Amino acid sequence: MHSIKLTKTVSASTHLLVSFLVKFLCLSIAVSISVCSMLRFFLIVSESEVLFTCTGTSPNDHFFGVFDGHGEFGAQCSQFVKRKLCENLLRNSKFRADPVEACHAAFLATNSQLHNDVVLDDSMSGTTAITVLVRGRTIYVANSGDSRAVIAERRGKEVVAVDLSIDQTPFRSDELERVKMCGARVLTMDQIEGLKNPDVQCWGTEEGDDGDPPRLWVPNGMYPGTAFTRSIGDSIAETIGVVANPEIVVFELTQDHPFFVLASDGVFEFLSSQTVVEMVWKTRSPLLLCLLLFF
Repeated sequence: MHSIKLTKTVSASTHLLVSFLVKFLCLSIAVSISVCSMLRFFLIVSESEVLFTCTGTSPNDHFFGVFDGHGEFGAQCSQFVKRKLCENLLRNSKFRADPVEACHAAFLATNSQLHNDVVLDDSMSGTTAITVLVRGRTIYVANSGDSRAVIAERRGKEVVAVDLSIDQTPFRSDELERVKMCGARVLTMDQIEGLKNPDVQCWGTEEGDDGDPPRLWVPNGMYPGTAFTRSIGDSIAETIGVVANPEIVVFELTQDHPFFVLASDGVFEFLSSQTVVEMVWKTRSPLLLCLLLFF
């Protein structure tokens, strides 16, 4: 079995900067971590989310995650997943030979453990999860939910944002059809409240969202109302298609990839991937980044 090492630094050469900024009693954190000589990683979270780093036995392996809890026990669910997901990944027999399969299995195992936990009630609570396994110059991005991973790519004199994950929401036609096939009603709050026709799709694109996104509801009830189509936990929502199965992207790093960013929908709901990458590129400072993002 692979050993587990939970640390505040990723390796001896890792430089971890954590800047705390309080506004309206809400803690916001930006973290900058040097993973290797050519890549710097930025992770942006808020008080309701959990950031996580762990390493295995190989100095070339680094694992990062952001877990955005929701529901009455969302904070506890995100902490649970933070503890269990890396353990399940490192203990998987295919971790060395097949990281994609190991990541997939770890998400599903963690989801089952959360369902079966005798203390935590995940019937209407859970967490989204975005993780990145860095192995040498290859990164494996696993996503379940609506948080996002973005990498910066130099193209001449410009730095361009390249999304490494696609938000899993009903705005996506493939996710919309999948959850409908599982029995979900997909309606906005205005449709639920009778302000708009429930038989006519009234939403456009995620970028043009007016603050009333499409949500998932059981066939004969006014719950759970999730605005995402995948998560860990959420056992009731799972009955209408909200699954833990992650979408996984494998990406090869080059000298033209100076950093990547992980953040929840709390950031990307208001800022585009390109805007976030440009802000990181221009500031390079976690503290200044906090000031730009939250003030």
